[in-house]
Amino acid sequence: MPLNLFHTADAHCATFDALRDRIAPGLELVHHVRPAWLRRARDGISPTLANEISSAIGDVDGVALCTCTTIGPVAGKAGAIRIDQPMMERAAELGGPILLAYCLDSTWEPSLALLDRALEVRGRPATVHPLPLTQYWPLFEAGEVTAFHAVLAGEIRQAVTRADDPGCVVLAQVSMAGAADMLGNLPCPVLASQELAFRSALARI
Repeated sequence: MPLNLFHTADAHCATFDALRDRIAPGLELVHHVRPAWLRRARDGISPTLANEISSAIGDVDGVALCTCTTIGPVAGKAGAIRIDQPMMERAAELGGPILLAYCLDSTWEPSLALLDRALEVRGRPATVHPLPLTQYWPLFEAGEVTAFHAVLAGEIRQAVTRADDPGCVVLAQVSMAGAADMLGNLPCPVLASQELAFRSALARI
């Protein structure tokens, strides 16, 4: 059974190919790249776009994983695994305060709603501090991924220093995950979504 990955950026294909090669060699991955979905969702997901996303996910054979946080709520309703759900569940287990970093304004509300739900299910209320880093998103769009991760890591390091004993840092978007590799010496865990979600998808296959 294949694993279908719905992306809104080409860069994520290599990320998940590398995960597959390390964790589940031989697994068939089918990449569906739809950058226009993210552009159209920046100001909200219209009924037309929601139907398009739902139809695409419903048409695939096998398990579906949506790697875009912005369209995650619609993809989840259509039966896909949301890239950030396993990560938010892990954050809820660790407890707070939780620093939630994001690079697109359209990411904030779905990310916070999912995290709040995970905290509620576990009966562990926690303060969630937003860390908007939207000024750096053009670096990712321009393909300057290394620079993108480096500036995110610097901002997150400063935010953790200023915070009052945070329980963890959550990187809301899969595109931010590389920053976690530069933050291994922080006094709290830095959670990225892709491996947790990939392993969750494997459990369904």
